[in-house]
Amino acid sequence: MSSNNKVTIDAVKAALSPARMGTYEAAVGVTSDNDLSALKLYAWNADVSGALLAPLHVCEVVVRNAVSDVLATLYTPTWPWNRTFELSLPDPQRGYSPRQDLLSARRSARTTGKVIPELKFVFWQKMFTGRYDGRLWTPHIRRVLPNLSGSMTIAQCRQSIYDDLEQLRRLRNRIAHHEPIFTRNLFDDYQKIHNIVGYRCIETAAWLDRNQIATRVIAAKP
Repeated sequence: MSSNNKVTIDAVKAALSPARMGTYEAAVGVTSDNDLSALKLYAWNADVSGALLAPLHVCEVVVRNAVSDVLATLYTPTWPWNRTFELSLPDPQRGYSPRQDLLSARRSARTTGKVIPELKFVFWQKMFTGRYDGRLWTPHIRRVLPNLSGSMTIAQCRQSIYDDLEQLRRLRNRIAHHEPIFTRNLFDDYQKIHNIVGYRCIETAAWLDRNQIATRVIAAKP
């Protein structure tokens, strides 16, 4: 059995690269060349990454629909083509540009519904910066996210969402690039997802909870 373990370990390490597997070997403290612990952790990391994609998907769709709801109120349902909205978006010369993201997303789209999924996750996160408090969030945040804490100010609610989306964006990016997430507090990541969905709709958050497998996979960490 030990020799078979070594054959498997050597083959997988060659296929995935010693450098990649080295992260997992260091994490579990591999001390012999037939110890499967690193492969088990790698397999679990892949499983939990996949299990978190469905909750992240629901969360992202909920967030972008909430933002789109507000934008449609202010700039009409065809807000992606509204010049006033376009010019309200930052357009830095370096780094991510929300304005350029919008221009790119609408280039081949004919409807708002086609533009929305083309916009990057960070676009929706950036809509929760303080620059939009006066126009978007002070008048509308409690309408589109009615289950936010009543003990927090609108600015605090908006900042909390921004911070949570930053945490989830980093998680999403690591999953998308097949990177390790085993050192994260994944239960907290999932709770952030659940909270954001619940701000929009408690029933949808409950449905998500009933149908997700992420928490079970997280609990099974080797």
